[in-house]
Amino acid sequence: MKGPAPSPPKYTTLVSALAAASGSQVSLTFLDARESETVLPFQEIHQRASRVAQALGELGIAAGDRVALALPTAPSFVEALFGVLLAGAVAVPLYPPLRLGRLEEYHQRTARMLLRVGARLVLTDARIRRLLGEPMALARPELGCRLVEDLRTSSAASGRVDSRAGPDDLAIIQFSSGSTVEPKPVALTHANILANLAAIDRVIPADDGGRTQSGVSWLPLYHDMGLIGCLLEAAYRPGPLTLIPPELFLARPAMWLRAISRARATVSPAPNFAFGLCLKRISDEELTGVDLSSWQLALTGAEPVSPEVLRRFADRFARWGFNREALRPVYGLAEASLAVTFCPRRSPSAMSVDPVELARSGEVAEGAREIPSVGSPLAGVEVEVRDLHGREVPERRVGRIFVKGPSVMAGYFDDPQATRQVLREGGWLDTGDLGFHAGGELYVCGREKDVVILRGANHSPQEFEECLAGLAGLREGCAVALGYQPTGEDGEELALLVECAAGAEPTSDLVEAIRGEVLARTGIRPYLVELLKPGTLPRTSSGKLRRAEARRQLLAGKLGPPKPVTTMRLVRAVLRSSLAFARVLLSDPSRPRPWDEIPTRLREP
Repeated sequence: MKGPAPSPPKYTTLVSALAAASGSQVSLTFLDARESETVLPFQEIHQRASRVAQALGELGIAAGDRVALALPTAPSFVEALFGVLLAGAVAVPLYPPLRLGRLEEYHQRTARMLLRVGARLVLTDARIRRLLGEPMALARPELGCRLVEDLRTSSAASGRVDSRAGPDDLAIIQFSSGSTVEPKPVALTHANILANLAAIDRVIPADDGGRTQSGVSWLPLYHDMGLIGCLLEAAYRPGPLTLIPPELFLARPAMWLRAISRARATVSPAPNFAFGLCLKRISDEELTGVDLSSWQLALTGAEPVSPEVLRRFADRFARWGFNREALRPVYGLAEASLAVTFCPRRSPSAMSVDPVELARSGEVAEGAREIPSVGSPLAGVEVEVRDLHGREVPERRVGRIFVKGPSVMAGYFDDPQATRQVLREGGWLDTGDLGFHAGGELYVCGREKDVVILRGANHSPQEFEECLAGLAGLREGCAVALGYQPTGEDGEELALLVECAAGAEPTSDLVEAIRGEVLARTGIRPYLVELLKPGTLPRTSSGKLRRAEARRQLLAGKLGPPKPVTTMRLVRAVLRSSLAFARVLLSDPSRPRPWDEIPTRLREP
């Protein structure tokens, strides 16, 4: 399948896109917990970023140096990102410590990421820096950890900073989500990202019937969907964008819909779980005066799409003006910058795949599970579905999804071996996803490494997990289906790891209800059902379930809930961080460790 011929991007670098946006009247709007607005015009963003860039130069940051960003959804993230790009350096967005109950895991993973990219400097804010001492002590970036505010106010630069970055220079290293393996550093050039932005602009035109497109997003800015699809697309267009910190959306999802109504937004993307969360956690009273009729593009991707959840969302929120034709499943991945396919503007099509036909293909038997179309390739993008021997397969036959186009990554940073495993001859990217094509559109079944093999038949984990949607006493979207071999058994059996809803008791009746639901809908009775406390299942920085890691923890007997976050525990964490910073200052930080010198305890996920 081939998308239309590509259009050349409007700009050669992201720096020139920012310069053009700064000449417009467009602003970014940031919401806080009180839903108060902080408005930041692109013109001011450019001025702030210029001061940050000059300060980076004074510190010794040179073209191509990697600068990590550990920042929240706030003006500081935007000015740091563009400041790094203006300095000709490479921005490395990292997720901030949001899950305080898993700080030790956060410190270990953050240190590994800093070492993987050889970061010379970490930019953060005063609040987050209090918790970064341990990863800084482990990774030892040469220039330490600086506050964005300090850099911005230390420089008196009032004019523009001339960046020497070119189209083929690295712009951003974004870590893959790590849903099946440890996150990998995806190296993207200015040209890669701009090609993707130009392709998105073809399917989401700058105006809708003469009206400027307006966006709202709560997606994390350290994740490709929030960073490229929302923030950088707003600069490329340019167009107004309202940003909500993701932790506020998770706590009060009605904020998202109220922001769309207030901004009269036309575009707002989200993963599937967000639509389910709105169904479960938003009361009618929270939507008094809300009007969702402006929302024309409710894009959904980043995880498997459930047509049933989308239908329920459309039905529930129709009374507030939501148009079901706004729902548009999409497909993409970090290694392709972001977007690969888009659905046309229509109600999301779904098909029930014949399990016999898929079983013949030797891939994944989907049972009666609906698999929605994620649309056709974007401009300049090619998609092929191949069998185990690398040959293209006919329609409705499941195989591995391969992608080719100008937005496919340059490779994994400083890791030629990992790059060779996924970038094949002719520039084709092996996505690791399974799917099929029909009628010129792509259907994604899931990740190959997540496949559950039972009695010689392959099953998608979603086939079992989606059976539990709406079951009382369970957290929506918090179940993992795994294949594992019990002691004394000859083959693999089905295990389900399921988080209980807050306040729900893990009873034997609930276990039997889960077994009965899965058996009735799939014909397979789970061998093991583990009921877990909320927050137990391991997740990626973008919120995806890490099934392989859940299986590893289950077998190792280490599957446990996060530690409770208390004031005393937080104080201790801050004190440990301060002591770690002190150790860094007392030692010699001039010789950063390369990747092959990382201590053994940091190499393991």
